[in-house]
Amino acid sequence: MTRLASSLALATLCLTVFTTTACGQYKSVEYDYELTQIAEGLENLWSMAFLPGGDILVTERPGRLRIIRDGALLNAEVPGLPDVHARGQGGLLDVMPHPDFANNRLLYLSYSKPQGGTASTTAIIRGRFENDRLGDVEEIFEAVSEGRGHYGSRLAFDDEGYLFFSVGDRQASPSGDLESHPAQDLSNHHGTINRIHDDGRIPVDNPFVGESGVQPSIWSYGHRNPQGLAFHPETGDLWSTEHGPQGGDEFNLILPGVNYGWPVIGYGVNYRSGSAIHDSTHRDGMEQPKHFWVPSIGTSGLAFYTGDVFPEWKGDAFAGGLAGAQIARLELDGQSVSLEETLVKGVGRVRDVRQGPDGHIYIGIDAAGGRSIMRVDPVSGTN
Repeated sequence: MTRLASSLALATLCLTVFTTTACGQYKSVEYDYELTQIAEGLENLWSMAFLPGGDILVTERPGRLRIIRDGALLNAEVPGLPDVHARGQGGLLDVMPHPDFANNRLLYLSYSKPQGGTASTTAIIRGRFENDRLGDVEEIFEAVSEGRGHYGSRLAFDDEGYLFFSVGDRQASPSGDLESHPAQDLSNHHGTINRIHDDGRIPVDNPFVGESGVQPSIWSYGHRNPQGLAFHPETGDLWSTEHGPQGGDEFNLILPGVNYGWPVIGYGVNYRSGSAIHDSTHRDGMEQPKHFWVPSIGTSGLAFYTGDVFPEWKGDAFAGGLAGAQIARLELDGQSVSLEETLVKGVGRVRDVRQGPDGHIYIGIDAAGGRSIMRVDPVSGTN
């Protein structure tokens, strides 16, 4: 049996005979590994966050924040959250503790905010998480955007305490040629990655501050729907994964003031017809991805590994895949991708990937229930 066939067989085994301890073993280039179930019964998991003391917070897209404590999912949801637009792709989305959470207890959440009728937009709140409830809640950002879906919503803090976050293109259509698409229009937040202070103020050194008619929070633009956002632990570079259409998911190095081209350039096609969307794959003044996927894997969730459990994977990027039901492990050589390996193929729609404080990799499965959070464990005695 080939390595690929063996991996697929093990993935099938994991789906069919999964227990509360561990499923079948997988093989990678460096390690044999297995999956251990951490929690089940979550509805449409979107994000996970690890807190000092061992608790894990989990967002459920219908609008609930849940707590996993001592290996058990608590029945009660966290009170104090705002109403969310829980329709289609909308709902409660990312969760991220402040870098100084141990002292200030500040928690950040992104969500689709109702705006009356069927309208909604991406918004960010922060509140103080104490005694298993969220208090002193305040909105620190509301996107100028409108559409059906593609909220973006990933959050990431840098080492200086700035908050970066994504807003999707909201599935908007251009009013004329492709250059007229809202993701190419800096007067709104469609298809952008943004940078603010931890209290919502705009940094004075953002790339478009002071320009008339431009949203000053914008850090980069021309994105489709970035649902992975993480800083490299050694270089400090900001990376993002974003959904393409049918083909053309991207792994991007995010630079200030740069246009990433959606929908003018790209590698995908229309879902139904297979016809071309873009004018081309390249254009002067528009940034190329460092890596892309054709066909799409449905990128969501991104983490860089720094732990000691899998030392050969230190510095690698781990990108979740929804449609691909996998994790893509990406080795970097500087700012270039030197190798891609597919992990846990077939385990389910991987919505989020995080490194826990124990040095293990945790994956969140976006499902109606059952297998929801799993931990990647090395098989003893292998490497």
